[in-house]
Amino acid sequence: MSLARGDDALHIYHPRQTIHSNYTMLQAFEWYLPEGGKHWNLFKEKVDKLADMGITAAWLPPPTKGSSPADVGYGIKDIWDLGEFDQGGGVATKYGTKEQLVAAVKYAKKKGIVTYIDAVLNHKLGADGTELFKVIEVDQDDRQKELGEPFDIEGWTSFKFEPRNGQYSKMQWNFNHFTGVDYDNKTGKKGIFKIQGENKDWATHVDQEKGSYDYLMGADIDHDHPEAREDLKNWGVWILKELGAEGFRFDAIKHIDEKFIAEFVKHVRAETGNDDLFAVGEFWKDSIDDINGYLTRFDAQFSVFDAPLHYNFKEASDAGRDYDIRKIFDGTLVQNRPIDAVTLVDNHDTQPYQALESWVGPQFKPLAYSIILLRPDGYPCVFWGDLFGCGGPEGKTFEPVSQLENFIKARKWFAYGVQRDYWDHAQCAGWVRTGDAVHDGCAVILSIGDEGSKRMEVGSEHAGEVWTDVLGWHQDEITIGEDGWAEFKCPGSSVSIWAKKDAKGRDNFGKQE
Repeated sequence: MSLARGDDALHIYHPRQTIHSNYTMLQAFEWYLPEGGKHWNLFKEKVDKLADMGITAAWLPPPTKGSSPADVGYGIKDIWDLGEFDQGGGVATKYGTKEQLVAAVKYAKKKGIVTYIDAVLNHKLGADGTELFKVIEVDQDDRQKELGEPFDIEGWTSFKFEPRNGQYSKMQWNFNHFTGVDYDNKTGKKGIFKIQGENKDWATHVDQEKGSYDYLMGADIDHDHPEAREDLKNWGVWILKELGAEGFRFDAIKHIDEKFIAEFVKHVRAETGNDDLFAVGEFWKDSIDDINGYLTRFDAQFSVFDAPLHYNFKEASDAGRDYDIRKIFDGTLVQNRPIDAVTLVDNHDTQPYQALESWVGPQFKPLAYSIILLRPDGYPCVFWGDLFGCGGPEGKTFEPVSQLENFIKARKWFAYGVQRDYWDHAQCAGWVRTGDAVHDGCAVILSIGDEGSKRMEVGSEHAGEVWTDVLGWHQDEITIGEDGWAEFKCPGSSVSIWAKKDAKGRDNFGKQE
């Protein structure tokens, strides 16, 4: 899969694709998926429906062995175990076995959905044993401030992976491969302990919050250690070939030496012979300056999730009609560097009861999805929890976004061609996509206040056509004037997607199941 700039938009092409079609990513999990190793099979079961609605890529949850069978995947133990060996409390991961994973990825690819691997390369948890080594405690709010003198600690840093017995990788990890830990097993003390040794220090090229944001959790990997670096890079090549996946989502890149991430990406692209291998990082910070700086320094094409856009959606959601919708793109990556922006509304970290909870309210979510799915810039990522609903602690549940499937279908069938913008009101905005040689266009109008109304031009070639709202949320029929203009409407605090009644693809729409 490659990234290329088209005449009016960011387009993402599959190999051998001959007819342009919009591409849409799905984050194929949420935090509170049921345990028990059933998710790979569930994903496979949904592939046909996902492909039909217009999903073309799936960001899978971490497929690697976590520290327990219930681990979501970010408490990483062994990157070389995809649910194949009896360690970390069992053979399967939370999502299933390697065999089930391979089958799901293969079937998705057959149906036109490529997969991206969630690469958790910052730390390890669930060690096989402890070791004695020297550390110095640092201030949790200023990691450059050392507290006291170096002392010996008993830390969980020994990873032998005995059930795997050297298969795929013979490397065994010890304290020399890490920069810090957060627990002294000898005394029971918790803190942040920087491991001492020759040339041992926090990484330089990380986010500078807290003095150095190298340390996040667990046993923090030392990406300057040549053995650690080579093992991770070898894994990157291996897992793509092992699964037939097409790219990576990198977890927690604020905490990883950015030079290593660039080295990893270039290495894997070279070794797989795919210079266009997709790579997106989680640089989760509401700062366009910091994100721009990261991307400017990155010595390869790289994408980042548009966290500032998410926070603008959150602000708009909370403010309701008091928000000025014309500000929705201010300070966002999709406005500044659309070629590198992966746009989203919510994810597994922002969903309720998570550490970064900043849930966009259900009233605003249809508007937010219309913005990321029906405009040309950015590569949109739909959240599993918004499409299928998501859970929470103690059996709590959250409903899916109303008719989100139809928004994705509208992207698949109508969101093409030149964009004409009508952003001249604080509460109501609209735009037209003129279509192309093989796709009919659409007109989109949204309002954060009362019923919205906006006169927009679709083109004189559409004169006399009757257009309706494909969502069915506004009941009017609109006839395009001889001059190609018409007055489009949407319900209050809502959105409508207008297309001609007999547009190609209209028979695929209906109320979402």
